[in-house]
Amino acid sequence: MRYFSIVFLSVFMLSFIKPALAIDYLDGGPVSQSVGKTAVRDCRAGGTVKVPLITWGADMVTIHANGNAKKTAANSLFGNAGLDLELFREDDFAKQVEAYLNCDTPYLRATTGMANMMSELTEADPRTRMIAVYQHSWSAGGDALVVKEGIATPANLKGKVIALQKGGPHVDYLMTVLKDAGLKPTDVKLKWTKGLVGFDGSTPAAALLSDAGVDAAMVIIPDALALTSDGNVGTGSENSVKGGHILLSTRSANRVIADLYFVRADYLETNRDDVQRFVHSLVKAEEETRQLMQKSGDAKRAALIKASAQILLDSEMAATDAEAMWADAETAGWQGNVKFFTDANYPRGYHKLNAEAQTGLVDLGQIVSLKKLGDAGWEWSRLKPDGFLAPRAEAPKFNQAAVTQAITKQQAQGTLDNSTLFEFEINFKPNQDQFPAELYKQQFERVVDLAATYSGAVITVEGHSDPLGYLKALKEGKQQIVLNMMVQSARNLSVSRAQSVRDSIISMAGQKQVFLDPSQFVVVGMGFQDPKSGMCGKEPCAPKSENDWLSNMRVVFRIVNVEAEAAAFQPL
Repeated sequence: MRYFSIVFLSVFMLSFIKPALAIDYLDGGPVSQSVGKTAVRDCRAGGTVKVPLITWGADMVTIHANGNAKKTAANSLFGNAGLDLELFREDDFAKQVEAYLNCDTPYLRATTGMANMMSELTEADPRTRMIAVYQHSWSAGGDALVVKEGIATPANLKGKVIALQKGGPHVDYLMTVLKDAGLKPTDVKLKWTKGLVGFDGSTPAAALLSDAGVDAAMVIIPDALALTSDGNVGTGSENSVKGGHILLSTRSANRVIADLYFVRADYLETNRDDVQRFVHSLVKAEEETRQLMQKSGDAKRAALIKASAQILLDSEMAATDAEAMWADAETAGWQGNVKFFTDANYPRGYHKLNAEAQTGLVDLGQIVSLKKLGDAGWEWSRLKPDGFLAPRAEAPKFNQAAVTQAITKQQAQGTLDNSTLFEFEINFKPNQDQFPAELYKQQFERVVDLAATYSGAVITVEGHSDPLGYLKALKEGKQQIVLNMMVQSARNLSVSRAQSVRDSIISMAGQKQVFLDPSQFVVVGMGFQDPKSGMCGKEPCAPKSENDWLSNMRVVFRIVNVEAEAAAFQPL
């Protein structure tokens, strides 16, 4: 199960005195081996069709489409589309795959990473090939990487032991973070757990809490908050880990975990119209649900939340938890699906995510070879929901003034490195003030990819200058006013260069019709206050060689986690 009752967790924490638990870890073999032996049956029959749910906020869209019931209500979106469905929740992915293979259901509800982990099994038979038909959502805050003291950046994970659920939603998340930090799966040691949620049994949270040999864990947000004393730094009391902190959540990495519906190839072939009506109803339901959830106090909203609490969390009393789960998901809707499945330039599109996930899974030994998972190839213009509002504009996500203030404060305090997830740099030549995309194509494309993957994080573009002219003036005994002017001039020049780089990147992305949020970028002029050649007391050290001199002429990119700076985000 991916999520569970936050209220239950809170009560559980108050009454639980942590013992030293023995964690039963699983082997690292392919997760597809955990699927029970089951005969593959043809999947062409009509009648009531079972549709799986998982415990995740975006599945409230499916519940709304079904009329707030497990069985399709006559006046619901699914009912009006002539569909006869029965919703069932199955958070054990292996069991869901078993039901898919024997056609207890033709649908599979999974993240891209989870689906690809089963690709060796499903793609072996042409009948059970997974065909993606609909993207439900992105995880936008519900999943996190929690680490122990001494791990400040993803690069620090090298050589560390990380606990995560086998076959769960966090495998490709971790692989993405490692890749972007310049690490390989073999650079870390993984300990696989059976469960995902809570502290009772074999779960990542329990492993981080009870196993001194575990350095980090991939967990859901309720467990992350418990491990870190409500999202701060763990005190060691109750279920927190001394010094434990959230290194990165999907609030920053909000284009990593994509939730989808897949359908069997044989069922799609013989029931394409039914599947298309299913998808069309979902895009309608997403539009309605998103609007409904914005109406505080609305009776229909309350009814949806109540039904979702019962279906997803087994109790109408868990309505607050169901509402919180909705906040952790960013639903894709019709517009997002068009982009996800049809925009070849989109860095986080369906086929690109599959390729990224499979590469990591091969390295992990979870699958043997790369497979190409299909998609339905819908004519999305025909699936546009009736009464569709104007397309959602790509609005700025950050309050740029607040972000700049937060970054400036961290720089002044010398703590910016603590918030830096990833960084890399480009060099320029003396007196260079233009940065054409064709000259820096590879580096700029990496910035675009990182900006899309971590669109909830800030990217600083730092311009750095060469201190040699200033040091010569200092040696010649120039007046302080002259030296001060040179310091300011270097800062101004470095700001100008950083701004030119930022504009060039955004322009390059725009030419490919890839939107980059300008508010995500913060331009910083460092002048020569942080030279590669180092500081000698209060002044820059003199370069000792030509390479040393040229190394100071650079622009540094940082992917900065500003989740703790709540004021830096524009209200949604």
